[in-house]
Amino acid sequence: MRVRTTAVFAGLLAAALAVTGCSNDAALTGSTEGPGDRPAPSADCPLASAPDPGNSEPPADVPMATAAPKLEPKDSYRVAFSQNASNNPWRLAETASMQAEAEQLDHQLTVTDANNNQAKQIQDVKGLIAQDPDALFIAPITEQLGGVVAEAADAGIPVFLLDRDVDHSVARPGEDYVTVIVSDFVQQGKRAAWAMAQATGGNAKIIELEGTTGSSPAIDRKKGFDEAIAQCPGMEIVVSQSADFTRAEGQRVTETLLQSHPDATAIYAHNDEMALGAIAAIRASGRVPGTDITVVSIDGSRDALTAVEAGELYATVESNPRFGPKAFETMQQYAEQGQVPVQLILSDRLFDASNAAQHIAEAY
Repeated sequence: MRVRTTAVFAGLLAAALAVTGCSNDAALTGSTEGPGDRPAPSADCPLASAPDPGNSEPPADVPMATAAPKLEPKDSYRVAFSQNASNNPWRLAETASMQAEAEQLDHQLTVTDANNNQAKQIQDVKGLIAQDPDALFIAPITEQLGGVVAEAADAGIPVFLLDRDVDHSVARPGEDYVTVIVSDFVQQGKRAAWAMAQATGGNAKIIELEGTTGSSPAIDRKKGFDEAIAQCPGMEIVVSQSADFTRAEGQRVTETLLQSHPDATAIYAHNDEMALGAIAAIRASGRVPGTDITVVSIDGSRDALTAVEAGELYATVESNPRFGPKAFETMQQYAEQGQVPVQLILSDRLFDASNAAQHIAEAY
């Protein structure tokens, strides 16, 4: 049983939007110019005439993980990965990246799939703890996975969180888990708002399709978008509803919301799968996506880039799923040095009509 320290990382969320760590596929930044044929920017919406805000600046003085369970340096590890779902291309790409990198490095990797069910993921993690791996990677379905993360730490297993965080009041960064490797979801939301303002000139009645309730990206992508459009009184979210990050729910929810809000002129989706479902719903309603209703999303999938090229999706902010190289690089660094920053932020690109076509082949 591990003895916990009592150190508290005060103000971590504000301080630890961390040292920038780019994956192999996220090293480039997006174009700062959107496509032509945009409405004239509204005078009372500075966002509509501003440049792409780009990636956030990494803050200084990020705490280091020094009190989490240690990892002995060796050539090969027994590791486990708790994936929260395999119901969309993003999750499949993330899992494939972890498997490919583990195979390349000659690590033994066990993967579980929670099928988008929080209770199952908790049981999955408990089962992996019982197997006593050298290290455990977790992609939490929501921030409520903190309890079982702390259980892993109590069992002496170093935990690395991927793409989503957990509740810090339950699982302490640098103690109950080593680090979280994640995109800056708030900044993604702000860049999506910027793209929406560019597309609409700062005047839009927006349907918002939220991700899984309680998940880090759903919380933060909403926060960033809301903060950014506050600059523009002509940009209004008329309704916001979860579509659980899936294409089918994105289509179903959009069909319903278009009926109750026929005056909507734009859709902001927290991920590409919901956006693609929304595009199908727009077509089914007799309207033209990209002409009658502007759609902006986040992820940067191949299908989304194809939709951008076709003019149906205005823009998508990248959220790269290929975590394998960065995840195992960070694990090795922790084994060799005994510490890493408690949060690592990836850089993301923005894809619109100016650059989407050239990146379709490399997209997941």
